[in-house]
Amino acid sequence: MDSWDEVRTAYQVARLGTVSGAAEVLGVHHATVIRHVDALEARLGAKLFQRHARGYTATEAGQELLKVAQATEDQFAHLAARITGAGTEITGELVVTSLPGLSPLVTPTLVRLQAAHAGLIVRYVTDTRVFRLEYGEAHVAIRAGGRPQEPDNVVQPLCTHRVALYAGAPYVAECGLPADEAALARHRFVGPEDADNRAPFHRWLAERVAREQVVFRTNDGEAFAAAVAAGTGLGFLPVLAARRRDDLVEVLAPRPDWEVPLWLVTHVDLHRTPRIQAFLSALKEDARDCGMA
Repeated sequence: MDSWDEVRTAYQVARLGTVSGAAEVLGVHHATVIRHVDALEARLGAKLFQRHARGYTATEAGQELLKVAQATEDQFAHLAARITGAGTEITGELVVTSLPGLSPLVTPTLVRLQAAHAGLIVRYVTDTRVFRLEYGEAHVAIRAGGRPQEPDNVVQPLCTHRVALYAGAPYVAECGLPADEAALARHRFVGPEDADNRAPFHRWLAERVAREQVVFRTNDGEAFAAAVAAGTGLGFLPVLAARRRDDLVEVLAPRPDWEVPLWLVTHVDLHRTPRIQAFLSALKEDARDCGMA
């Protein structure tokens, strides 16, 4: 069919039995209804209606059209309901990115949110690179450091990322703990793969120990924590995750100059969608409960 308008008009005529009734439902002039029906019959090469004084009665061909048009009308109505509902329901895909070390904060929130909304599909990607929200690489980015400045992004403060210096029990048994900062020069460390890492705590350490003392280097958060726990060397770990473990010993307590602000970043076009708003609210709440806000 070249025109759904003609089919829809004929469907209403068949359903209501009169031109005037179809015109009222469709909000058009009765002449438009007659023109649509005549054009459709000409295109199909078949009579769709028997005309009589009381109105229009569908022929056998008209009854077949009525069945198809009814199914199509129902599908359009169902689609409209789904589109309308998409504006309020928490469904679809939610893509969140962050640095690897933030998983202990972010993962419980995502798990809880998905459990509450069966139609939500969660993708959580941890990486040191900056994902481009304007290109659709992610819906929400959790970034650390200075306030993000990209145009067309909505930026909100989340919480403060706190770290401390830790050692695994095997390392303490083998090497003991440094008595003070000066003693750090006699110990080995787990550190970032990138010697120019901009995290304030890594810069602090780089100013006090030689690069050669960083004997295990990685950009993977899980590998970093596992190496520290195994006794490979001392290393900075997020307080939130480390204090939940019994295989780590705090060497140096958290310091204000090691703290890093965390930011929630969303693109302005998607910021108000229900699934994103639900995640932002839930994560802010969990950050407060964790004492990180």
